[in-house]
Amino acid sequence: MRGITAIGAGVALWLCTATTGLTAPALTVLCGVDEAWCATMKTAFETKSGLEISMTRRSTGDILNQLRAEKDAPTVDVWWGGTGDTHLQAGSENLLQPYQPAHEHDMLPWAQNFFAISGGRSAGIYAGALGFAYNADLLHALKLPAPTCWKDLADKAYRGRIRSGNPSSSGTAFTTLATLVQLFGEDEAFRFLVALNRNIDQYTTAGSAPVKAAARGETLIGISFMHDAVTQKQAGSPLVIVAPCEGTGYEIGAVSIVKGARHLDAAKSFVDFALSPEGQGTGAASGQNQVPSNARSSLPLAAPDISMIKMVDYDFATFGSPEERSRLLKRFDAEIAATN
Repeated sequence: MRGITAIGAGVALWLCTATTGLTAPALTVLCGVDEAWCATMKTAFETKSGLEISMTRRSTGDILNQLRAEKDAPTVDVWWGGTGDTHLQAGSENLLQPYQPAHEHDMLPWAQNFFAISGGRSAGIYAGALGFAYNADLLHALKLPAPTCWKDLADKAYRGRIRSGNPSSSGTAFTTLATLVQLFGEDEAFRFLVALNRNIDQYTTAGSAPVKAAARGETLIGISFMHDAVTQKQAGSPLVIVAPCEGTGYEIGAVSIVKGARHLDAAKSFVDFALSPEGQGTGAASGQNQVPSNARSSLPLAAPDISMIKMVDYDFATFGSPEERSRLLKRFDAEIAATN
């Protein structure tokens, strides 16, 4: 018995030592960009800082819901990536910590304007125009006309052949909803969405999923940000990328520190890195094609030239407010999602 007790004591001591040796991550980040970029950014920041971080990829709407649920005891330090209007909503709900980043004065004007609108709670890290892409091989095989405008997508020729994100979970899809409202007026936009709904084969959680599905030939047309379609085209898919003829909206992807972050100093270091040319260069390094916000950053060679695209004057303040977002999502759920 004494031998067994001694062995048990030894195992207990080993377990105690092993547990003591385990270290929690020095920073917890929720990532709202493509999985490949999440992984590249994690490696780059860990190499730069010497810190071990936890990086989890989630859709923008899901991140906002998590921050709301954890308001009194947050487990997240930084929210990196995802559409800026959702960051603005989190800021207006007092879920984010103001911070003056080291590279703020190197930011392009649109990023500086976004930072001011956020009250210093969110910093713009990239921009990208909204659009759609179709699979040229599939279009040819089906002998269908090529769409060039938003209104074309309501044509019954595309019945069951279009994929889009769900605006309740996808920041990309909410940007689509807000863009259409700004382009056409709210009532006309919803009439179009009802017609478009008849052609939607699936509403996805992630905003980049529709063009990835179109690239694989699982659907004909995917509505997403154009830079996500460019990434698929670079990988060899037969996508044709369309900037809609009526005009389109755009996103400013953002980074924010969560209010009550447990690792505030590390969170500040991450934001500084995310806004630096080195940090922003992780996008191109992982095959992404957004336009970086730092004027000293290099533009990815295949990034869409947003200066050549007809753009709406996107109202981030209005569509980043909790009241407007909630109202539009309720109307979408009542008039569109319930019919699909």
